[in-house]
Amino acid sequence: MKNLHRRLPAEWEKHAGTLLSFPHEGADWPGKYGAIQWAFVEIIRNVSKFEPVFLNIKSEEHKPRILEMLKKAKVDTNVVHFIIHPTNRNWMRDSGPIIVKTNDGLREAINFHFNGWAKYGNYRLDMHTAKAVADHLRIPLTRAMHKNCHIVLEGGSIDSNGKGTLITTEECLLDEKVQTRNPGFSRDDYAEVFKKYLGIDTIIWLGDGIEGDDTHGHVDDVCRFVNADTVVCCSEPNVKDPNHKKMKSNLERLKSARLESGQKVTIVEIPLPGRVEFAGMRLPASYVNFLITNGSVLVPTFNDKNDYKALGILNEVFPDREVIGIHALDLVWGLGTLHCLSHEIPA
Repeated sequence: MKNLHRRLPAEWEKHAGTLLSFPHEGADWPGKYGAIQWAFVEIIRNVSKFEPVFLNIKSEEHKPRILEMLKKAKVDTNVVHFIIHPTNRNWMRDSGPIIVKTNDGLREAINFHFNGWAKYGNYRLDMHTAKAVADHLRIPLTRAMHKNCHIVLEGGSIDSNGKGTLITTEECLLDEKVQTRNPGFSRDDYAEVFKKYLGIDTIIWLGDGIEGDDTHGHVDDVCRFVNADTVVCCSEPNVKDPNHKKMKSNLERLKSARLESGQKVTIVEIPLPGRVEFAGMRLPASYVNFLITNGSVLVPTFNDKNDYKALGILNEVFPDREVIGIHALDLVWGLGTLHCLSHEIPA
């Protein structure tokens, strides 16, 4: 295959800013919409301390109210840049573009197809988010194709070390019975896609995601790179919890995995919070759904005894960044938290 010299930067590399989308209605958070708006303001406030925020909003008419909320929270609105684009949902990790670097140092936005996680029907507006963001940033947009198909891929389903290794899960990308993204795609097909569009040489396939994840196995609730050869991976010691077997299997796979360099992966285990439920539903609460900025790591917390353990672990693996806990019990009612809602814009 011809090498197009694209490279997917690691998330800890320099950002031009962070992409977020302000919720304009509460369908993803029934009964909690008011709290969610202020939770977003708190995320924006913390991100804006370290880098610009590219904030997608539904319309110009929404801007004055949002600016008023930001000013009440003492946000420096000079570093908040608005993108006007109506969306169905607010999960920029999955509907926004994946921005790569080319060998000449330029940026290119890769437009993978978004189809509502192969589960929900209301995604027609979200399909155009990648173009809206690329147009705003004035970055060329490339449609990702394979076998004459517009490839379905969400940003939350992959994680990269910036050197050519990517982690994903079989549950998300290879399951042919539940939420099938690309019917008939094999490991070899994904290897071609990842090589061509993201510059990936090595894929580490984990098994399953965590219980309660409506994306059917996104890796950003399970395992994340924290530097070029180290990952934090969830563990669950309670043998009665369905996540115990899933996470144990993933850890075993990581122990035998190799990076693009041929080296073993350094593994740092991080606990999951205790079971988080609302309205009789288990929610996908995970500390590895953290958001990296130029100077900080924002970590979802859940009023759980493991909060302080997770924050301590992430302080150890991110010694040069400020690790900040963000209360996420309301956010996770939408079945995702900080990483799911955001997308880094490489510098």
